[in-house]
Amino acid sequence: MSISSVCVYCGSADAVPDHYKTLARDVSTALAQHKLNIVYGGGHVGLMGVVADSALRVGVKVIGIIPEHIKSREVQHTGLTELHVVPDMHTRKRMMVERADAFLILPGGLGTLDETFEILTWKKLSLHNKPIIIYNYQGYWDPLLVLIERTLQDGFSQPSDRALYQVVTDIKGMFEILDENGKAQIATMTGRM
Repeated sequence: MSISSVCVYCGSADAVPDHYKTLARDVSTALAQHKLNIVYGGGHVGLMGVVADSALRVGVKVIGIIPEHIKSREVQHTGLTELHVVPDMHTRKRMMVERADAFLILPGGLGTLDETFEILTWKKLSLHNKPIIIYNYQGYWDPLLVLIERTLQDGFSQPSDRALYQVVTDIKGMFEILDENGKAQIATMTGRM
């Protein structure tokens, strides 16, 4: 299966420096210009809203998936190609995995960390083998990468876990990974997620 859609995990907070919003716009626009559809959390705030609006301007499909209980908090985006309001967070996460061929992690907060560790864990458990890209913009994810290395150092993780994800610092690197990982080799087992 060729990559046709990318799930973007990113922050929903508005009160962040503008350069993060510029990053979200540039990355989303580049993905859309390469005809890659966007799957994301369905909000219209923070980097989430920037990602959605930037891709919509280019004209690709933008699929939002948002739980009923947080659609007011994250202010659901009403102008998407598809908006799925689901009953809970687990349904949201499973649908995002089902609808995406790759995962891109931009700067974000606790919710983004939650999604990041869950998608990494599901890959480790062979529930999917889709590419996971950590976009380490201006070293934002350095502390996370150091923490992962500490789990390896102390034996809580295995050296092979480094292959679960790839780290990039620019859009060119992102596309190199997407191009080289163009096919998923096993079926996604969302029934076990």
